[in-house]
Amino acid sequence: MRDVALFARLLDLPNPWRVERVGLDPEEQRIDLWPVHRRDAGFTCPECGTRSPLHDHLPSRKWRHLDHGECTTYLHARPPRVDCPEHGIHQVRLPWALPGCRFTIPFERRAIDVLLQADVLGGAELLRISWDEAWHLMERAVARGQRAKRRRVMARLGVDEKAASKGHRYITPVFDLDRSAVEYIADERKKASLDGSYLSLTKEQRAGIEAVAMDMWEPFIASTVEQVPAGRSKIVFDRFPVMKHMTGAVDAVRKWEHRRLQAEGDDTLKKTKYLWLYSEENLPESCRERFAALRALHLKTGRAWAIKESLRDLRGYRRRGRALRHRRHWYFWATHSRLEPVIEVARMIRDHLDNILTYLDHRITTATCEGFNSKIQTIKKTPMASAIGSI
Repeated sequence: MRDVALFARLLDLPNPWRVERVGLDPEEQRIDLWPVHRRDAGFTCPECGTRSPLHDHLPSRKWRHLDHGECTTYLHARPPRVDCPEHGIHQVRLPWALPGCRFTIPFERRAIDVLLQADVLGGAELLRISWDEAWHLMERAVARGQRAKRRRVMARLGVDEKAASKGHRYITPVFDLDRSAVEYIADERKKASLDGSYLSLTKEQRAGIEAVAMDMWEPFIASTVEQVPAGRSKIVFDRFPVMKHMTGAVDAVRKWEHRRLQAEGDDTLKKTKYLWLYSEENLPESCRERFAALRALHLKTGRAWAIKESLRDLRGYRRRGRALRHRRHWYFWATHSRLEPVIEVARMIRDHLDNILTYLDHRITTATCEGFNSKIQTIKKTPMASAIGSI
C-alpha cells in the first residue's frame, strides 16, 4: 500500500483515476503501474467535450514513463471509450498521455529536453529508447509547435534548395527572414514543393507577403507567380547565383584564352585561375602585384573580370534610376565585348533584370538560408546521418 500511495502521489492523477497496484522487478530493473478509474466514472467526448455514456474499454496498453533510479517505468491501462450521440464511439483523453502516443507526457517533456542537448543517437541512448522512437518524439514535438504557432503575416520570405543526401535528393526550406526562422520544409525542389508552403498559409498571409528572396530556379519562380498576389514583382533574385554565373563566364574566357596562348608557347595565364575568381577587395595582399601586372597586359580575361566587377556595383545603388543607367552601360559593354560566355550571361541577366533590381526596394538576400544549409551540411557529416542517407 505504501508503494501505491507513493506512486499515486508522484503521478498526481486527476479524479476519477487512481493507481490500483505497483509491480517491481529488481532483476529487470523495471517498475509497472496500473492506473484504473472508478466504476461510476463519467467521461466526455474528445471531439466536442459533451458528457457521454461509457461504451467499453480497449485492450490493455502500456506507456513508458519517467525512470525511477535505474528502473524503467511503465503505465498499463485499458483506455475507456464513450458513445457520443453526435460523433460516435471514441477513446477518451487520458490524463497521462497524448492521443496516439506510447510515452507519458512527463516522459516526452524530459525526452525533448535531452534531445535539445544531444544528437538523436546520443539522446536515444540516454533515454533508453530506439533511434526511431526518439525521432518520432521530435516530429510530434515539432508538429505540436506548428499547431500552436500564432498565425501571422510573414512579410519577407527566403526560399532555397539543399541537397539532403546522395543521388540528387533535395529539400526546399522556406524561411521567415525577419525572424530568422524556418517556416516550412518540403521534399525535392519542384514547383509543388514550394506550392505546399504557400498553400499552408491563409489568403491574408499570402497577400501580406512583400518580398521573396530566391535564386533563379524556374520552379520556384513559377510557384511564387502563381500562388502569391502580384508575385512576379515580389521576387528578389539573390546576388550570389547571379555573380556565380558571371564568375563562371570569366573562368570560361580564361580557359579559352589560356589554351590559345599555350598554343603559341605563352604560359602567362598558367596557375592564375583563382586570381580571376577573387573580387577586387578580397584579393590577397601577396597576390596584388602579380594581378596588377596581369591586368596591365590587356588580356581578354582581364576584360571579362572587369565586366564582372562592374556588375557587382549594380546592387550598390540606392536609387533604381541610377541602377538602371548603370545597367544600360554595363549591358552594352558586356554584349559588345566579343566574349561569348560574358554575352550569354548578360542576356540571361537582361531577362531577369526586374527581379534583380527588386533588391533595391527590399534589401533581402538568402544569407539566412545559407546559414541554415551549413547546419544541414554539418548534420550530414555525422555517422548516423551518413547511414540513413545510404538507405
